[in-house]
Amino acid sequence: MHPPISDRFRGFLPIVVDVETGGFNSGTDALLEIAAVTLIMDDDGILMPDETLCHAVIPFEGSNIEQAALDITGINPDDPYRMALDEEEALKSIFQPIRAAIKEAHCSRAVMVAHNAHFDLGFINTAVTRNNIKRNPFHPFSCFDTATLAGLAYGQTVLAKACEAAEIDFNNSKAHSAAYDAEKTAELFCGIVNQWKDLGGWNK
Repeated sequence: MHPPISDRFRGFLPIVVDVETGGFNSGTDALLEIAAVTLIMDDDGILMPDETLCHAVIPFEGSNIEQAALDITGINPDDPYRMALDEEEALKSIFQPIRAAIKEAHCSRAVMVAHNAHFDLGFINTAVTRNNIKRNPFHPFSCFDTATLAGLAYGQTVLAKACEAAEIDFNNSKAHSAAYDAEKTAELFCGIVNQWKDLGGWNK
């Protein structure tokens, strides 16, 4: 018997992602952190976060890093204690357990969930191309955007405010860490999906 999640999103497995970067341009600006949260669904159709995967990333050669971006994230790219990996190694390390989760869930591929999702998807897709990685587990353009979903569900599009409206604890001092933001985005997405189920949407 296939897990319920294999039917919920048309054979796609939602994976929550957050990236921290050196700017807004995926082609020129550095990828500094990447985090992903896998999701699972119980036999009653309740969606919940499972495993958090996270790596600091060494900026690719020639990449741009805006000081304003570092001021927001608090990242010091030169800090040796970041234990950063190069882009290719970081991406492959994140993708391997995602592929395992896809297989375990009997899904065909992953679909990215993120807050302002096309930003994160753009950086991941560009880094995959830059490093000539052949097997990207994510759908190339489809995604779930929690900014949009939270705007619908709670009238809020900022992650912190959406979490507050959803009664999810949010610590602003921990924000702009890829792992923290991905985990909070996962809680928000699961809450919206489960609330929709409770209201009578998608019950199998």
